[in-house]
Amino acid sequence: MTILLDMSHVHVPVLAGELIDALDPAPGQLAIDCTFGAGGHARLVADRVGSTGELICIDRDPEAERRHAEFAREVSCATRFVHGDYADVLPALREQGVSVGRSCDLLYMDLGISSLQIDTRERGFSYAFDAPLDMRMDPGTPLDAAKIVNEWPEQRLAAILREYGEERYARRIAREIDRTRERAPIETTTELVAVIKRAVPIPAQFGSGHPARRTFQAIRIAVNDEIGSLERALPEAWSLIATGGRMAAISFHSLEDRRVKRFFAGLARGCVCPPELPVCVCGHEPEAELITRRVVRPTEGEVANNPRARAGRLRAARKLTASSDEQGSYR
Repeated sequence: MTILLDMSHVHVPVLAGELIDALDPAPGQLAIDCTFGAGGHARLVADRVGSTGELICIDRDPEAERRHAEFAREVSCATRFVHGDYADVLPALREQGVSVGRSCDLLYMDLGISSLQIDTRERGFSYAFDAPLDMRMDPGTPLDAAKIVNEWPEQRLAAILREYGEERYARRIAREIDRTRERAPIETTTELVAVIKRAVPIPAQFGSGHPARRTFQAIRIAVNDEIGSLERALPEAWSLIATGGRMAAISFHSLEDRRVKRFFAGLARGCVCPPELPVCVCGHEPEAELITRRVVRPTEGEVANNPRARAGRLRAARKLTASSDEQGSYR
């Protein structure tokens, strides 16, 4: 049963009801929000863990800390904000024991970029606005989109466009970027869009989606090391969760979803003996139960209200066994 939500007064997060269904928050629980953003998911979780619960919120974007200060005044649960990449913050939390006298019951991550980041034109995330080439989720980090576009070798550019953007014309776009920057640096989003349009065939400029969409996605992922962060964070996140606790991830493209799917599937796998053996000799027991046997996608109604939700994909799992780290650190 999907929970119906009245979210008319706040930013509406993607797959909100489905996430709450999967996590099933209860009063008194401790939850970790790995990507606080605008706080839409956090508000729903905070309402359900209540005044006896606790919510730790993480985000690398310093703007999220300001939003969390407002959020903290409006919710009844204890809450605190930790600034940083969740891949770095989670192991620090594990070393600290997460929260005095408490284990982590729920952990969730809403991957990718937030609508607020896209719509803030000076951040340079969108090809729809003329802005400096930036794309940093944390403006304090040294690598920005301008550095990648103007300094990375052509072959490396083509590789990230192909891998992170799944861009069919990766080599052509990288070659045109290289030619253009030899004359003068590419400094704005509008300039980069013009380069991309020159590189791709004319029919591709009028196909499905904006011709710059995949290139901008790829550069943004590279700037923020989004795939690397996710790969480092998944095992750290799982190590924080107590037996019976739940973990969920919402992703927005196949690169993220594939990694989440493989991670949960590996945890849920039982016997790993070769198939030719007549009986199990490995004794391997599954660490997780899949809450979402199949990927959960937004309903047609949600997509109609929020077209950006179309690519959302939710997966979740419940922890069956305690790790030695968990038993030693916060039991």
